Amino acid sequence: MDIMQWLTVNPVGEFCFTVLVSMLPVAELRLGIPFGVGQGLPVWAAYLAAVVGNMIPVPFIVVYIRRIFRWMRERVPKLNSFVDKMEKKAHLKGELVSKFKYLGLILFVAVPLPGTGAWTGSLAAAFLDMPLRKALPSILTGVLIAGFAISVLTYGVASLI
Repeated sequence: MDIMQWLTVNPVGEFCFTVLVSMLPVAELRLGIPFGVGQGLPVWAAYLAAVVGNMIPVPFIVVYIRRIFRWMRERVPKLNSFVDKMEKKAHLKGELVSKFKYLGLILFVAVPLPGTGAWTGSLAAAFLDMPLRKALPSILTGVLIAGFAISVLTYGVASLI
């Protein structure tokens, strides 16, 4: 059995595949939950896999993204415009978060719209110098709320019971 077959016909593989999809920027759990259900997972399992996948990159982004951006600027100058764009996005989103601090971060991550979510919330937290031990619970709370909202919007309340 090859890896793609394992990821698509085995419940554990479907769970892992959903985790991987939910780790991706932009897709996050907004795509991860419908993807997992489409793979055959029950809504609750897709929700759990998507939350886990969405949260895996968060500590790395909060702690290391500034160093990664600095390294990219020094070593790969062709990526400067990309780094500038990401830093500008983080600062713009950070303005919204900085007004309400950790509650603002929860609300920002919880809104299931493009340009919000764990990745962007993590960028904002990093550029606002929020300590990981305080940013992580806020981001997790926002991800849990967003995942619940996506599940309800997509599959209805009855599917969650």
